[in-house]
Order: sequence, then structure tokens, then C-alpha cells
Amino acid sequence: MTNSNREVFLDKIATKAGRTRHQLKNHPFVPINDLPESTLAGKSQDELLELAQKNSEAVHVTFEKTNRISLSTLLNDFLSAKDINNLILPTCDKWAAFGLSDWENKLADSAEFWTPESSRTENLAKANAADGAIGFADYLLAESGTITVATTPGQGRGFHFLPTHYLSIIPKSHILSRSRQAMHKYEAAIASGKLTTSNINFITGPSNSGDIEMVLVVGVHGPLDMTYVVVEDL
Repeated sequence: MTNSNREVFLDKIATKAGRTRHQLKNHPFVPINDLPESTLAGKSQDELLELAQKNSEAVHVTFEKTNRISLSTLLNDFLSAKDINNLILPTCDKWAAFGLSDWENKLADSAEFWTPESSRTENLAKANAADGAIGFADYLLAESGTITVATTPGQGRGFHFLPTHYLSIIPKSHILSRSRQAMHKYEAAIASGKLTTSNINFITGPSNSGDIEMVLVVGVHGPLDMTYVVVEDL
């Protein structure tokens, strides 16, 4: 839509609505309360962790807590428990920060990677063929048990939704109260140039059919199950 077409369209809508056009700068948005900012404000990180676990498990997420030293063992247990033979991993710089450099290197020859160098078709094919994915979330929202993940060249959208089993790693320090706080973080990162992304995913556990015929089936589309691993000493 061109600028002139847009103006014609908006004029037509205003005429049909029986009111004059106005500009946002002359009628700024005024919130009626401060609930987006004040809800869960003042909670300690331990309190947010407890709430995040409760609300994550309520949406059928397996919730694990560990430390940096024990993280690789937990991941190996996940691969064994889910009988994962075709694993996909992201291409990113977070492996060392989580103490997983050696663990990643050992899997370099047997796992697939979502890579910036591969085409979209190639990456999607690898994710679709994977029976397991282990990736990194940006934030975990305590209020709803939601993880947030910005799409990057090394961890694209299909990475989170195509594999059969999905595990996401989150530092305890990245547990936030709710979506408003996450968007403040993303807004600052994008404005500073630290983040360039085409979209931000908000994922609240595996999909389910709870609103269809009142019969709950978890994992209707996307991964059959999801696991959140919170690393407490990062």
C-alpha cells in the first residue's frame, strides 16, 4: 500500500465511522492503570523461579533446575530418556557461557546444526527430521510459564517447532515477571543494535487441544513435549 492509497483508505474508514481523522501525537495513549509494570513487581529471583516452575508445570512443561557443572549430565539424561537419535542444535556463542563447549564438540559429528550458512530449506529439513532439539531461550516469564526466543540466523523459527522433543536452557537471572518486562529488554537490545531479528517467539509449553471439544491432547502440533532447564548459578 502506497502512502496516497493509505490516506484514501483511512479517509474512507473515518467517513464510514462518521468521525474526523486524528493523529496519535494529538491524542496520545494514556493507560488506565499500571498493572503491566506493577504486577509481580518486587519479587525476588527465587520467588520468580518458584512461580515460573508452578506455572510452567501447569502448561505441561517438564521443569528442571540445575547448575553449570551438572548441566551436561542433565542434557545427556534428556537425550537418553527421550531416545533421541537425530538431534539438532543451534549455532551460537552461548555454549562456553554455559560450560557446554566440550559437550557440544563431542556431538559435532553426530548432531545436526541450524547454521547461518545453510539455506532456509536446508535448515527446515534438518529440523523436521530431528527427533530432539536443545536450544537457548532469552527469557522465561514467571507469570505464564512462557519462554521467549528472538529468531537469529543460528536458531531460526523452525528450530523450536519442528523437532519431536524440545529442551530450552535459561539462566535463572533471565527469569522475568511477565511479557511487558521482556519487551522492554528486547526494545533496548534492538535500539542499541545488539539484536537484529525478524520476529520474537513467545512459547507457552507444548500445544494442546484444550479448546476443542473439551478434550485435552498435548502436543497436537509442534513438539510432543517441552522441557525448560533453569541454570541457577548463571
